[in-house]
Order: sequence, then structure tokens, then C-alpha cells
Amino acid sequence: MFAFFRFNFALATVYRISRSPILLSIRNITPLLGSLGLQCQKPQYNLNYCSFTISEVAKDKSEHGHVARLTWLITKLSRECRMVEARKVFDKMPDRDVVTWTIMISGYVKFGMLREARDLFDRVDSVKNVVTWTAMVSGYVRASQIVEAEKLFNAMPSKNVISWNTMIDGYAQNGQVDAALELFEKMRERNVVSWNTVLTALAQCGRVEEARRMFDQMPQRDVVSWTAMVTGLSKNGRIDEARAIFDRMPVRNVVSWNAMVTGYAQNSRVDEAYDLFMRMPHRDAPSWNTMITGFVQNGNLGKARMLFDEMPCKNVVSWTTMITGYVQAGESEEALKIFSDMQMAKGIKSNQGTFVSVLGACSNLAGLSEGIQIHQIICKTTYQHSAFVVSALVNMYSKCGELGTARKMFDDYPSSHKDLVSWNGIITAYAHHGCGTEAIRLFEEMRIMGYKPDDITYVGLLCACSYAGLVEEGLKYFAELASERSIRLREDHYACLIDLCGRAGRLDEAFKFIEHLGEKPQACVWGALLAGCNVHGNADIGRLAAMKLLEVEPENAGTYLLLSNIFASAGKWREAANVRLKMKDEGLKKQPGCSWIEIGNRFHVFVVGDKSHDQSKIIHSVVWNLHVIVKKAGFVVAWDDLIPDADLLIV
Repeated sequence: MFAFFRFNFALATVYRISRSPILLSIRNITPLLGSLGLQCQKPQYNLNYCSFTISEVAKDKSEHGHVARLTWLITKLSRECRMVEARKVFDKMPDRDVVTWTIMISGYVKFGMLREARDLFDRVDSVKNVVTWTAMVSGYVRASQIVEAEKLFNAMPSKNVISWNTMIDGYAQNGQVDAALELFEKMRERNVVSWNTVLTALAQCGRVEEARRMFDQMPQRDVVSWTAMVTGLSKNGRIDEARAIFDRMPVRNVVSWNAMVTGYAQNSRVDEAYDLFMRMPHRDAPSWNTMITGFVQNGNLGKARMLFDEMPCKNVVSWTTMITGYVQAGESEEALKIFSDMQMAKGIKSNQGTFVSVLGACSNLAGLSEGIQIHQIICKTTYQHSAFVVSALVNMYSKCGELGTARKMFDDYPSSHKDLVSWNGIITAYAHHGCGTEAIRLFEEMRIMGYKPDDITYVGLLCACSYAGLVEEGLKYFAELASERSIRLREDHYACLIDLCGRAGRLDEAFKFIEHLGEKPQACVWGALLAGCNVHGNADIGRLAAMKLLEVEPENAGTYLLLSNIFASAGKWREAANVRLKMKDEGLKKQPGCSWIEIGNRFHVFVVGDKSHDQSKIIHSVVWNLHVIVKKAGFVVAWDDLIPDADLLIV
């Protein structure tokens, strides 16, 4: 959203400045500044208008009529993305003026063709002015090549306020807030865009007090200034101060209202967000999406769905938000239904986020056939080369049991396009299948190729070691992670370590490690220890782990059942019975286990203790035969771990 504000700052202010006779030539930069931050929404301004401005300037400013006509043609071709044809016209021109050069270079910049733009810019015969230089600087800013932008900015023979704003915005977009602030202080002339850009950067990085002081010092404020302050305060949890600023605003637009609604929703005050949403004088698509997202994030899917159904004009963000909400809530079947409806909607095309979310639904359901169909849809789009989408496909095929297909997806993905996300996906896939050795081999191969592992990489690697029983390897990699200062240890890492020790029976070691944790362990850590105690029948540590876990999750029936099973395996039947009675007194009941399998386009669902399947007798017979085979092979099934209970019968 902040990038969107910067887009508005630049374009709105440049438009005002362009009306000044002194700075009339600056009108040429309007489409350039309009293209800053194009990754974000731009509901209020249209770049076609800006391109029209260029064509008019080309007609008015060129010295000769034929130059004006050809320059206008170059502008038209550039606007239509026909850069090769535009360059041919440019090369054939016998005479060119500064407007012609600037339009050609700006066209290249707009479409990310920086090499071509720079080659033209550096030509000996090129004609440049402050607008041309600023266009080139903005190209490097858009490409996040800040060092190059900085070199070019420092080499500029003359600068105007737009040049300074462009460089400040470049620093801000790339997190170099102090550099942006330092450059701002050096400006001799500032406009409201200059102030807004630095104000937004400070608020975005959490330096709210500095942002507030700057806001109070501003000689002139516009609606963007007020909105940036509302957003900054909201983002940093100071929602009541944000509301006070919002109420003081002399003029509000739909973006201001959206910012305040978003602030309430992000701070879990969804009722106040909804009240404000209902009072909005005008709502656009982002308004509806903001409110729907707020309900989804706060766990109220019913209300989100109600708004979604009422929404007059849905866009891809609306559909993707609902799909993601259902996936996160564990309602993956509903997510697939929403995706199916989306495919039928007119004018809606799935984006990267849509595909990643819906593939997550397929993974949760082990829905291979649905996943394959979605993969076929992806193959018809440009997202087939997205690292995030490929990783989601790898995960989907892996969780559907198709590890070979998952590996082929990874191997077929061009090495030049692989990134850390891709490697994390395949390492996690092997971890889920218990292939620890192969996961470690991939991890080492990834490092040889120059990729630096992150926190997610280590979660997958430690899980792989845990599932495969590679205790020493897991401890080695955890020690390596702990010594890596650039990666912050998360609860997931600790849970993996406890699970690793627990599976290996090193429960005392795992418990001592938890005792030495600086922060209060979360449920996943105690849950991992309790699971290890259940496997190895350690009632003493198990009792303590269960007590700690119930402090965090008092309504988790699974904790009671695990503790009951631990007591039973240790022969402490009285304690086991007491745990079950306490669970009953608390009114808790474990959800029955459920599994399913797809055969011939038909899903067969099995619930614990359920004998309603038409082939139930045959299935039970096969399970019993497998049990006999397992016993003959020397494996011991720990049936004694379970207290005889109808709820615990396994189909």
C-alpha cells in the first residue's frame, strides 16, 4: 500500500508542477513517474493519459513538422509495446530533438529494457536534458539497481525536484531509509511529494515517532500525507492514534477510508472495521477486498463469504482471498469449489497467488486428479515459470504420493530460474517421505551452487533428519543453524530438534534442552516431547509435558489421549483411567480419525470405528492379514499402547 501512495505522490504532484510555465518541459516525465511502483494498485490514474501528454509535447516542442510527426509515431508505438518498430522509426530519422531521445529512452525504461535504454543514453550523439537523465535514474530504481541509480544521479549536470524525489523514492523502496532521509535534508527545494515519500518510508519501517514529527513539520499536507500517517500508525499497533488522525482529516478519499478499515482489521478490531466499512460514502474493489481479508484473517469465514457474495464487482484479489481463507481454515474442498466458480467468471484470470493457494488445497486433500487439472491450466499461462508456483506443484505432487513426478518437476525447471524457494520445496518433499539422506544431499548440492539456506530450509532439513532417524546429522545441522547469526531461530526449529531427540528415545536430553530455552516454549515444542514420550512410554516426562501443553491448549483432547496412552503403556491403569475421566468431565471429545483414497474417480472415506463401507469385511480381512505379515517379519505392533475403547478402534 505504501508503494501505491508513492505512486500517487509522484504522479499527482508532477501533474500540478507541469502546469507551471517555468517547468513546462518537465511534463515529459509524467508517464515516467507514473510508472514508479507499478507492482501495486493504481486505481486513480491511467498511464494512457500520461502517454497522450508525451505525444502532445512531441507535437508542440519539436522544431520541424516531420520530426514532430515521427516522434508522435514513436510515442504511439511505445505505448503499444511495439519497441522494435519504434526503434526502427527512431533509427531512420535524419533529425532528432531532445523530446525524441527522451521518449525512446523512456519507452525502453517503461518495459524494463534497461540495457537498450542505457546504450541509447550513452551514445555520443544523444541529446539529453534533466528529463532524460531522470528517466534513466527511474529505470534503475524500478529494477532495484540502486547503486547504478545513485551513480547516475550524482553524475547529473542539473537536477530538478522530480530528480531528487525519484532518487529518494528509490532509497525508500529498497529499505535505505536513512539514505532517503539524508538526501531529503540536502534538497534546496521540496514539494509535498518529497515530504510524503520520506514520511511513508519512516512509517513503513516502524519509525513512527520520526514520521509523526515530520508530519507535524510539513508546510503543506495533502490527502496522501494524512493517509500515510493513518497507515503508519495502524501498522505499528497505534490504532486509536490513527483514528484520531483520520477524524481530523480535512478531506478523505476512498484510499483514506480503506487505510483506516485495514488498520482496524489488522489489529483484530474487525467489528469497528466493519462499522467503518458500512459508513463509507463510496466503496471500490479494494474496499471490499480489505474487509473480506479482515474477516478471513480474524477467522470469520462466514462473514467473509457473505460479503464476497454481495460484492458487486469481484476481481482476482477477491477470489484469491476467499480461496486462501478456506485453505487456511482446513476447508480445502470449498476452496476448490470457489476456484471452479472463478474459472467460469468472465474477465477473471488467476494469478500466482491463486495458483499457489489452490494447489495447497489439492495438497491437503491429496487430490491428485484435481492437481493435475490445475497444472494443465498453469501450463497455459506465464506462471508456469514462477518459482513459487513450481514449488507449490512440487509440494502437491509430493503430498499426493508422486515423489518421482515432484522430482521431475524440479529437475526440469531451468537452473537459471531456480531460487531458494524451489530448493526448499524439493527438500521438504523428500522430508515428508522420510528420505532424509536424499534431502541432505540436495541441501549440500544447493549450498555448492551458491544458495544460502534460510529458516524454512532448515525446518525441512531437520524434519528430514527426524523422520529418517538421522539423529547425529540433525544435531549437527541444528548446531550450524544456532551459530548462523543471520537466521533467527523459530519455534519450528526447536520443535524439530525435540522431535528428533524424542523419536530416538533421548527424552532426558530433549527435556533439558527445553529447560534451557530463554522464552516460554510454545505448544508445538511440548507436543513434540509428548509424542516422543508416547512412543517410548516415559510416563514421568510425559506427565510434565502434558501439563505444560494443557496450560497452552486446555481444550486439546489429543493431549489427554496421549497422556492416557502413556500411562497405559507403563501399566499405570488407574492414572490412565483418571485422565480419561477428567477429559470426559471437561466435555472434551477427540475428533474421530478420517482417511480417504481415490480409486476410479471415486473417493472412499474411512472413519475410525466405522463399518458402513460396502466392502468393510474384505477391508478388515486385508488389514488383519497385513498384521500377521508384519508380526512374522519381526515387527511388534504396540496394541497395548491403546486403552480398549470403541473410540480408538482402527479400521
